[in-house]
Amino acid sequence: MKKISLFFLSFILVSYSFSQRVENFQLVDAVSGQEFSLASHGEAKAVVLVFTSLNCPFSKLYEERISSLNSQFAGEGFVFAMINPHVGIEEEETSAGMKARVAEKKMSIPFLEDGNQVVTKQFGITKLPEVVVITPGPTGFAVAYRGAIDNNPQMAENANLKYLESALTAIQNRRSPSPSSSRAVGCNVKLR
Repeated sequence: MKKISLFFLSFILVSYSFSQRVENFQLVDAVSGQEFSLASHGEAKAVVLVFTSLNCPFSKLYEERISSLNSQFAGEGFVFAMINPHVGIEEEETSAGMKARVAEKKMSIPFLEDGNQVVTKQFGITKLPEVVVITPGPTGFAVAYRGAIDNNPQMAENANLKYLESALTAIQNRRSPSPSSSRAVGCNVKLR
């Protein structure tokens, strides 16, 4: 009986945390110097936030996959943005470095500075990379999916569970992503 009660309690907590309402935020894009505001994307099908950094080896392994997913879904009304919670914490994590990485990889994705980690803490991000997919609705924004990009950081071609792609395809088809969460694997977020 105790196991069943704990299961239902954890299910309720997990369900609650992924239907959470999302407060607006504004962060500066290191690439353009412009402010990125969640509220300005109310017409998007979804806003895909990729928490990442320049130095995390796991983040580097996913750069091409993120760029590819952006190319695949951006034309369909999805907005992608990368968020760096380590900017200003580590010597190599700088705005100039972020801008250079986007240019080097030929990415067309905003790379947002979260040096004060306000947004990182808002979502309770603990790993890099970790993804949060936010959908707009009549009562505001809500988390639709959160977690890993796929199940194989080292070898993209061997990933057989493409969590983020599946979530975006579900949203595109007006369905709720299933699963709505997965466990992100990667570098630990260094908190301020």
